[in-house]
Amino acid sequence: MGKKTLVVGASLKAGRYSNLAINKLRNHEHEVVAFGIKPGQVSDVDIDTELLPYEGIDTVTLYLNPRRQSAYYDYIIGLKPKRVIFNPGTENPEFYQLLKDHNIAFEVACTLVLLSTNQY
Repeated sequence: MGKKTLVVGASLKAGRYSNLAINKLRNHEHEVVAFGIKPGQVSDVDIDTELLPYEGIDTVTLYLNPRRQSAYYDYIIGLKPKRVIFNPGTENPEFYQLLKDHNIAFEVACTLVLLSTNQY
């Protein structure tokens, strides 16, 4: 199995990028866990509505605008992921600095593009 990924801002709506990312991650055989406001399932992935203490997270991919991210800074840092991906519209220099301070890598990139070009 590939890199265990947490999708933050997961949506049940099929047209949302977070939803597309979950499907594409699963198609590429990555283990996926997801956090969102509404419970449900995308592909074979349950969307959790509580911040769970996931173990072994390689990548956190964000689908929350910068104003909403601050509530999750400590949680994401506490998971000790290897990297955080800031998808288009989620760019957040304040969070970049916090991640740097905790030696967590980050990328300003699109998860869908990274997967499509085998750069994930």
